[in-house]
Amino acid sequence: MGRKIVGSMSEWSGILKDLFRQIDDGSISLKDLQVFLEHRNPFEAVGSIEDWKNFYRDTFGIEVDFSELQVPKKEEGFDRLIIVVQGMTPQKLFDKCKELFPCWKWTDENLDEVVSSERTSKNGAYAVWFRDRIEADEELKNLSANNLKEQGINGITLEERLLYKLKYFAETGEHLDIVNITLCSGSRDSGGSVPVVCCWRDELQVNWCSSGVHDGALRSRQAVL
Repeated sequence: MGRKIVGSMSEWSGILKDLFRQIDDGSISLKDLQVFLEHRNPFEAVGSIEDWKNFYRDTFGIEVDFSELQVPKKEEGFDRLIIVVQGMTPQKLFDKCKELFPCWKWTDENLDEVVSSERTSKNGAYAVWFRDRIEADEELKNLSANNLKEQGINGITLEERLLYKLKYFAETGEHLDIVNITLCSGSRDSGGSVPVVCCWRDELQVNWCSSGVHDGALRSRQAVL
């Protein structure tokens, strides 16, 4: 016996037409639809704490305990939760990226020795919110790292950007910053320059620029702490 369909064909037709309209105008993304088909809530923040536990187990082979983790209050529009656990250093994260897809960095030195960040997980895990976007924040285009500091805007660190990439790749198999470049304004190299990250021809690239450089394609990602 076939399964009974609840609702008339005209009702189904109207719903499906509205669904395809929202897909066409971008109101519903492919990721939203995939989450819905997996019977998950498409409106919850991306990456629940349980989701992050699974990510660290599957990607790094470690079991993590977030029972004492303090998650910052979520602000409207900042739906991407990033959790950095103890031991996630720039070089370790870059090495993990390199295991999964082509990568390049501007220096042959160990990133842990040349990069310092405003936030680290040396003393334990921490959580931070970002806008859930493929491209870095358009609101922050043409703002240098110096400009952002003057305006009191917390920007993403190199560690957070690499971890964001790994998590997004685990979810979708796709890259971030295909068109623009993330300015990791929460980090500096040993000479005071700012790490930048983008994807060029399916290769993740970690480069650097002066802290005073600004450009329309060079954008940080605002962090909610």
